[in-house]
Amino acid sequence: MAMAAAPVLKNWRTTLERVEKFVSPRYFTDCNLRGRLFGESCPVAALSSFLTPERLPYQEAVQQDFRPAQVGDSFGPTWWTCWFRVELTIPEAWVGREVHLRWESDGEGLVWRDGEPVQGLTKEGEKISYILTDRLEAGDPRSLTLYVEVACNGLLGAGKGNMIAAPDPEKMFQVSRAELATFHRDVYKLLVDLELLLGIAKGLGEDNQRSFQALYTANQIVNVCDPAQPETFPVAQDLASRFFGQRGGDSQHTIHATGHCHIDTAWLWPYKETVRKCARSWVTAVQLMERNPEFIFACSQAQQLQWVKNHYPGLHARLQEFACRGQFVPVGGTWVEMDGNLPSGEAMVRQFLQGQNFFLQEFGKMCSQFWLPDTFGYSAQLPQIMRSCGITHFLTQKLSWNLVNSFPHHTFFWEGLDGSRVLVHFPPGDSYGMEGSVEEVLKTVTKNRDKGRTNHSAFLFGFGDGGGGPTQTMVDRLTRLCNTDGLPRVQLSSPARLFSALESDSGQLCTWVGELFLELHNGTYTTHAQIKKGNRECERILHDVELLSSLALARNVLFLYPAAQLQDLWRLLLLNQFHDVVTGSCIQLVAEEAMCHYEDIRSHGNTLLSAAAAALCAGEPGPEGLLIVNTLPWNRTEVLALPRPGGAHSLVSSPFRETIAEGAVGNQFVLFDDVPLYWDAWDVMDYHLETRKPVLGQAGTLAVGTEGGVRGSAWFLLQISPNSRLSQEVVLDVGCPYVRFHTEVHWHEAHKFLKVEFPARVRSPQATYEIQFGHLQRPTHYNTSWDWARFEVWAHRWMDLSEHGFGLALLNDCKYGASVRGNVLSLSLLRAPKAPDATADMGRHEFTYALMPHKGSLQDAGVIRAAYSLNFPLLVLPTPGPAPSTSWSAFSVSSPAVVLETVKKAETSPQRHTLVLRLYEAHGSHVDCWLHTSLPVQEAVLCDLLERRDPAGYLPLRDARLKLTFSPFQVRSLLLVLQPPSTYTP
Repeated sequence: MAMAAAPVLKNWRTTLERVEKFVSPRYFTDCNLRGRLFGESCPVAALSSFLTPERLPYQEAVQQDFRPAQVGDSFGPTWWTCWFRVELTIPEAWVGREVHLRWESDGEGLVWRDGEPVQGLTKEGEKISYILTDRLEAGDPRSLTLYVEVACNGLLGAGKGNMIAAPDPEKMFQVSRAELATFHRDVYKLLVDLELLLGIAKGLGEDNQRSFQALYTANQIVNVCDPAQPETFPVAQDLASRFFGQRGGDSQHTIHATGHCHIDTAWLWPYKETVRKCARSWVTAVQLMERNPEFIFACSQAQQLQWVKNHYPGLHARLQEFACRGQFVPVGGTWVEMDGNLPSGEAMVRQFLQGQNFFLQEFGKMCSQFWLPDTFGYSAQLPQIMRSCGITHFLTQKLSWNLVNSFPHHTFFWEGLDGSRVLVHFPPGDSYGMEGSVEEVLKTVTKNRDKGRTNHSAFLFGFGDGGGGPTQTMVDRLTRLCNTDGLPRVQLSSPARLFSALESDSGQLCTWVGELFLELHNGTYTTHAQIKKGNRECERILHDVELLSSLALARNVLFLYPAAQLQDLWRLLLLNQFHDVVTGSCIQLVAEEAMCHYEDIRSHGNTLLSAAAAALCAGEPGPEGLLIVNTLPWNRTEVLALPRPGGAHSLVSSPFRETIAEGAVGNQFVLFDDVPLYWDAWDVMDYHLETRKPVLGQAGTLAVGTEGGVRGSAWFLLQISPNSRLSQEVVLDVGCPYVRFHTEVHWHEAHKFLKVEFPARVRSPQATYEIQFGHLQRPTHYNTSWDWARFEVWAHRWMDLSEHGFGLALLNDCKYGASVRGNVLSLSLLRAPKAPDATADMGRHEFTYALMPHKGSLQDAGVIRAAYSLNFPLLVLPTPGPAPSTSWSAFSVSSPAVVLETVKKAETSPQRHTLVLRLYEAHGSHVDCWLHTSLPVQEAVLCDLLERRDPAGYLPLRDARLKLTFSPFQVRSLLLVLQPPSTYTP
């Protein structure tokens, strides 16, 4: 009979390291437990490959000419694809064993079996084997053929030298392992337990009783477990089970662990590669759902699901099946995880409209959680937009990236610009890519800033950004930790269960009012100026197409509203508003694709405008002419300039008091050094302000363009540097309240930042910036760390600095970066980062900004309308027949505080001639107003942003007018059912 070993003193460090070496994949693998994870192995029977620059469908790829290949062969270059035919013969002696295909490559792989994708194989995502059989039975076939599709890129692209460097176009790839092996499941389970015990010992530390219990249990397992003798494993497993079976108390914090796989829709790889990333990641998640009935996987971004539906219909059907079981949970409700700052209010609405309708159609219900874990800040109008799209809960974690201030909450109510409130949760582990370690579980509790207010937290696990997703090991770790003394309770759970628990105990939660500003990545408001310009232009084009098409629908019985085309164009625009595309933080390949999308929208949009114009002018007698359309709901003061000999056109105003600060210069171009700490395209650092260098003009470079009449203009050249130059026309029009600066820049710089400054003769502690459907104030001083962390902010079409009785507004047609420090208004024009796109912003740029001095408040002076006029010029459209001989107005609004933002056809309505109107209160006031229309309205009813009728929202029509009531910055939508045009004569 064996004698038990006598107790001995133990040294913490040596005991800990003893256990670490026992499970190490690097040390002592000849005799430790890790070295026994796989047993016997044999090479694959045959390996052959086919290399292609295309991303081919499976059926086409398998018919190509495959040539013999060997492990270690190189293939590439970057963005190509190598298909491998893998022929397998399982040895007869392996009957009764679990058999894996072991495959290791530095490219992203996808296993195909019997014509369907079955699992991703990505070394970076810890997916390096595919289970051929859990247990080889005597009657099972011994030979089979698999295909492995290997993309010539890694999980995070193919950066040359570091992750965010521009891709290396010549990078080559290889398969370093391709073999069959038996797998020892009992060894695997012991390894999971020992890693968790080590994690508990380290995480709880040397001063904790439970920590020592974990370490001593692990040490005893090493004592009793002989890796070469599997018959010793059950005793070791009993020791582990005894430890993990000791339960925590009722007060334990509950962690809701949800599988997740954040996939950037494009970033360090092109859109088309994302399609395959989705397949690789989600088919692996399906495999986990099959093997683990309690495992729940949350998935956002309708666009990605649409791609999978188109390219992998079998996988899409499986996702629908698991959605019915409650294991696959669509979240977010948007078309993509869009940027939270730059898209217009209407574009944000369309993200939800397209997304929620897709989720309803494909998965039977809409999402109830907004999901934006990786976006660079969140507009103060998002709570209102969310609530009107059927969403009351919001999850993100990005504010944990704040450079200066730690955000004070992880669970709180967020109150938006109009007073709408949503419940927000930031996973306290500050990540959406957890791996199920004890360290992460403990961090989720210890870092929680709302201890005592709530006892539930989210834990999102799975490799992310470039996809990959959860692994079986992650699931097993979290399952083992379900209820163990010394640790929080861990449940495999869903976002709905988490928020339900948070809701039920929300009485003590605090409220955050206003924007959720990310104190980082504020260079993204400026990087890739051409993308920003394309975004603004295409938002305008789609607005105009919808308006004209709606009027044509109302007036011409033969006109067919281009709903399908508009949906396609909107989806392209929404795709480009993904948070690494419109922000400019993507590789050159993606930027080029984005510009192609904008060109498609421009081209097709102009075609649709012409069709609507023709329909509006149908039936007018006479030769062809021009249709002039004011797409804004108020009278315009400018005179339209039509090209004709000898004439100039338009309007002028002059300042009514000194606008520029005494002794200062307006329209001052300034150049800054712009070298961030790491995130080149993303970040502009506070210290860039210390490198300010005014760009000085040369004598004799100013020329007068136009004198007298209704327009005055001057033109000048400015050499910014030896490599970059600028030309500008400054235009004053009679009757126009602002001075326009038409600017052309030839920009060839490295790590420089160009801005233009206007020092105002105005004193105010805060400046006002336009955001989606409204505006907000930010400080002009650096009193606190929260103030100076906002040294570079974002705005849409205008910013304003006002004191009592006077102010100065700076308008723009395609810029977003801005700041006001003291009395200086600064508009950010161009950056020159070199990663991840070494060519970002190089070349020619055109843009316009405008300066508007004003009496009184910005609201009373008409700053908001002026900025709309700059961004929505009068439409002049040639028509195949004559334009209408008289003017007519479709809509007008009685209050200057209310903006009619959108007119479109309803997405789905039993009546074909139903329009949706979207209006918002823009001044920050309670107001009643009348909406006048000349269209033949049969019925008017309020609806939400998803165009669902408000049962109590019927609006009586009186004298072609509808009365509407608004609170500050409220957005209202209404459905107008029209008489068909056959019974209507304008």
